[in-house]
Amino acid sequence: MFLADCRARLAFDLIGNTWNAVVVWALRTGPRRPGELREHIGGISTKVLTETLRRLEYNGLVSRRAYAETPPRVEYGLTDLGRSLVPLIGAFGEWAFDHGDDVLDAQDRADGLPPTPAVREDEEGGEDRGLSGRPASAAGHGGPTAAPA
Repeated sequence: MFLADCRARLAFDLIGNTWNAVVVWALRTGPRRPGELREHIGGISTKVLTETLRRLEYNGLVSRRAYAETPPRVEYGLTDLGRSLVPLIGAFGEWAFDHGDDVLDAQDRADGLPPTPAVREDEEGGEDRGLSGRPASAAGHGGPTAAPA
C-alpha cells in the first residue's frame, strides 16, 4: 500500500500528471522559452503549459530564468533533480514503444473495434515519435486514456 507520505507515491504523482513527463522530456536538450516548448510539444495550451512549468518549478525539477530585456524573455531549464528523471522517462518511452500496440489493441477490444495494424520504426520516414515511439499521427488514439486537447 502507498501511504500518503510515501516517497514512491510522491514520485508516481510527479510522473502521473499528463504533462509533467512530456515537459521534462522536452527540456532534456537544454533550456527553452515557453513558446518554443509549446511548438515542440504540440497539443498543449498556454494555460496548461504555464501550470505545468509552475508545478515542476515548485517541485524543484525546473528552474525559471528571467532576462532583464525589452521585451522580457523567460527560459525554463531542468535542474539537476529534473535531469535525474530523464533516463526514467526514457525507460517509460521505451516500454511504450515495445508494448504500446498491445495496449492500444486492448483498448480497441474493450471498445469493440478491430486491432490497429502495427507501424514499425523501420517502416516510417523518420517521423518524430516523441516519448512513446509511436508516430505523431497515431497520437490521440481515443478511448479513456487519450490525452486532453
